[in-house]
Amino acid sequence: MSRTTLSNETWSRLLPILKQLGIYGKKNLRKTFEGILFRLRTSCQWADIPSCFGKSNSIYQAFNRWSKRGIFTKLFKHLAENPDMEWVFMDGSHIRVHQHGIGKQSTTHEAVGKSVGGHTSITIYTILFSA
Repeated sequence: MSRTTLSNETWSRLLPILKQLGIYGKKNLRKTFEGILFRLRTSCQWADIPSCFGKSNSIYQAFNRWSKRGIFTKLFKHLAENPDMEWVFMDGSHIRVHQHGIGKQSTTHEAVGKSVGGHTSITIYTILFSA
């Protein structure tokens, strides 16, 4: 499987969602959808989409039509409700703060404090989902 195409497993999970959203009946639906994903992944011009995905103008028209209907927003919301947590990465880091950047004295716990490396702020966590 190429990195520019969807696996059969992924497509079998997406197809019922697309049908539920009113996208069905096209024989090249998968290729059109993969063409849209290719364009979004590479940021190429619509005319530069490889012909293996179909006619670039047809792919653009499908993208434009689905965007106006809010299909992608609905699709992303549906996928966010049922995430595939197999590939989730978490990273954390500390940011140094200038010695005068600690803020005012307070009885409540502040996120900035003294550590071995100096004054630090909140630990920032980033969660990355695989594409």
